[in-house]
Amino acid sequence: MTNADPRAIEGSPDHLTAVFFDLDKTILARSSTLAFSRSFYKGGLINRRAVVRSAYAQFVYLLGGANHDQMEKVRSHLSRLVTNWDVSIVKDIVAEALHNVVVPLVYAEAVTLINEHRSAGRDIVIVSSSGQEVVEPIGRMLGADLVIATRMAVAEGRYTGEITFYSYGDNKVSAVKELSRSRNYDLSRCYAYSDSITDLPLLEAVGHPYVVNPDRALRRTAAQRGWPVLRFSRPVVVPKRSRLGINRPVLTAAALGAGVAMALLWVIRRGASRDQR
Repeated sequence: MTNADPRAIEGSPDHLTAVFFDLDKTILARSSTLAFSRSFYKGGLINRRAVVRSAYAQFVYLLGGANHDQMEKVRSHLSRLVTNWDVSIVKDIVAEALHNVVVPLVYAEAVTLINEHRSAGRDIVIVSSSGQEVVEPIGRMLGADLVIATRMAVAEGRYTGEITFYSYGDNKVSAVKELSRSRNYDLSRCYAYSDSITDLPLLEAVGHPYVVNPDRALRRTAAQRGWPVLRFSRPVVVPKRSRLGINRPVLTAAALGAGVAMALLWVIRRGASRDQR
């Protein structure tokens, strides 16, 4: 599948169809960033002092009940946390751990669904609040055409702490609409899959919304609107033959973003278990 592929929808050569997938708990059985938490900790990117100071934000994120203001506080804190992190170290950690840590977390049902959409001639786009260093390698592994994620400024090989694009809520929709204009996607014909009520704007933007393992609020919304509800429950190792070698995703917005909170939560639990020994 290449970006030059002139696939048409119902005979129209100037419109393509895309499928927009959230990542965590939609394609993967848990947080993509949490999957790398052990490696981030071993790599010295997360320390105990930062973990203690971050406890409230981490648990709010885990519970999934954060409102917009709370998520903004999480974003602000995590922006400070990753300031001066070496980008190359982060990329190396992710590359080293990807196939051993992430591959077994991919839902078999998601792999089947991705393959079905690809066979139907639709572009596969992963849209996540996590960042390029995490999302893009996973996208390549799954054969995605493009990824949209959070973007953080980099200077001299290190994160500056400035988040230039936060792939969350309405921002996701803005990026999806911009992409659709540039690639002639007809959103009324497009599909979207997500587990979270925070992706309601994304689901509302397409003609074919689906909810996957939904949180309580999204489950209620889906019932009210008659949206299909899918249950994914079988993580499976993705066969190497299914990992397509395609062009590097061309729409990327990079940073570790809100997903880092999940990694920090693991460190808290790890430290607590050590203290009890």
